[in-house]
Amino acid sequence: MPVKIPDNLPAIELLKQENIFVMSSLRANEQDIRPLRLLVLNLMPLKISTETDFIRLLSNNPLQVEMEFLRLETHVSKNTPQEHLEMFYKNFDEVSEQFYDGLIVTGAPVEMLPFEEVNYWKELTKIFNWARTHVTSSLYICWASQAALYHFYGVEKVPLDNKLFGVFQHTASDKKHPLFRGFDDEFFIPHSRHTTIEREDVQTKSGLRILSESPDAGIAILSSRGGREFYLTGHSEYNPYTLHEEYTRDVEKGADIAVPQNYYRNDDPTQEPVVRWTSHANLLFNNWLNYFVYQETPFDLRDLPKMGDIQDHTG
Repeated sequence: MPVKIPDNLPAIELLKQENIFVMSSLRANEQDIRPLRLLVLNLMPLKISTETDFIRLLSNNPLQVEMEFLRLETHVSKNTPQEHLEMFYKNFDEVSEQFYDGLIVTGAPVEMLPFEEVNYWKELTKIFNWARTHVTSSLYICWASQAALYHFYGVEKVPLDNKLFGVFQHTASDKKHPLFRGFDDEFFIPHSRHTTIEREDVQTKSGLRILSESPDAGIAILSSRGGREFYLTGHSEYNPYTLHEEYTRDVEKGADIAVPQNYYRNDDPTQEPVVRWTSHANLLFNNWLNYFVYQETPFDLRDLPKMGDIQDHTG
């Protein structure tokens, strides 16, 4: 089944050219099934590119997924046309009384600021709290994972001496966990960040479970509440050229930026990237949708406030 997205969203034509199956609202409404309702809080500056990345991943599954996009009222995007936001995005007031099967919160380029100094911190934490009673399972990515871990568990982010930038090898702490079904023993995830979370800080917090780590990138995936919340420190959703675009942008600005590790063929930025993460990215998102959203969500989403933590998924 495809992802159901708003008519005229720019991602539609691009994904059709890639042979990705997407469905307009008009056609989806003719199918007599209840689609999974997925809300995406898009904090990235280049929103149209981020929309396309997530739709690309979520379309490759047998479930029909209805995607809606959420924006913050306390932050004005400078890199996305206002007309696009008004046409395709909702404000929190428009969704606050609704219920969703899944929530994705993207990263944001504010990681060097203390959390409380981010100008939309109060609104963001309001959405975090709302999700616990209005969403079956939430996926927090990169900076959003650090923000949610700080808000819910008091886990502090730690500055890195050098930017973690590239594609790194990871392993699963528990290969039988449903999130990793179909995974190889080792898999790759892109990272692009200046801060990290330390293992010692996570281990002292009751309720957090480390699911995947990397010798070079550190903790990559954590869960809490049996899978009602996942925290991804990397960017499995990145398309093949996202790291290249980030690198090129920083070089053009004259920034002191290293070549992304394990990314270009022979580590030569004049050559093409070697894509080694997309198959596992598809598995990751499909397993999340299947085992922690579809298998767990109530048929009547109004029952979500009565739903407790998910029973721990192992074996």
